[in-house]
Amino acid sequence: MPPPGAGPFCPNCGRYLAALAWVAEPPPGKALPLPVRPRFRYTGPPRYRAIPRWGFPALPWRGEAAPVVESPVARAGALLHTLTWLLPVTAGVAVVGFAAETLRYVLLLLSRDEALPAWLVAFSDGAVAFGGWASLAGALGCGLLVIFWSLRAREAAALRSGTTPSRSVLGVVAGWLVPGLNLSVPGSVLAEIEHLALDRPPAERPRPSRPILVWWAAWGVSVVLGVVVALWSLRSGTQALADGVVLHALLDLVAAVTALLTLRVTRELTALLEPPRATRRELLVSVAP
Repeated sequence: MPPPGAGPFCPNCGRYLAALAWVAEPPPGKALPLPVRPRFRYTGPPRYRAIPRWGFPALPWRGEAAPVVESPVARAGALLHTLTWLLPVTAGVAVVGFAAETLRYVLLLLSRDEALPAWLVAFSDGAVAFGGWASLAGALGCGLLVIFWSLRAREAAALRSGTTPSRSVLGVVAGWLVPGLNLSVPGSVLAEIEHLALDRPPAERPRPSRPILVWWAAWGVSVVLGVVVALWSLRSGTQALADGVVLHALLDLVAAVTALLTLRVTRELTALLEPPRATRRELLVSVAP
């Protein structure tokens, strides 16, 4: 083997020297056996003579994930998702109440000349009670959700236009609930949301569209009619009770229409507040002959 640094030729005679690699092997029959890992049998969980004092410290999770903050538009969309099925159910229950009140009025007219079957009167009373209480519960639930939706929608509209809401949260809630104010404030709030959602100048006076005006009129009629029904129930007498049945039927019918109009308006305004989606357009450059 050539010395280190001499290359493949002998430095004395100049002959080519083949490079050799020496490999050490054990003699035959003397090879050592491979080590064998000992196999341990599982004997169960560890046991301690005393309660261990060691453990992980009681600290909160310190992950790298940042908290997810929902935008006002997303919150309004979540509330709209619930209103999408709750408002039609409330409208359907109100229609049931309208039919029950109409049946009761017909029975009142028939009872002037002849006696009515007991089962028919009991059925009418049960239908009226079910329609009245169910429509009242649905109206309260939808009312709360619509108030929360209006708060989220006005935040989204203000964020979209880069302005601050013109009314406080307390002012909006009071405008929905306080008698007298609830005839003007709800429609104004929806008109302001629509105005900012359409990217109109914030300094301009809002001009509500026809769907909002129709909803505003239906909402005002339902509020006024509800107050009239509540005051009319304080009267006594046969004719007052008969007139109360007619007023309850009208109130149920107006409530059903208002619920459907509310669903339409909230859907349209939420769609206006959502950011536009990116669309792909294909452009025809040339046509080969």
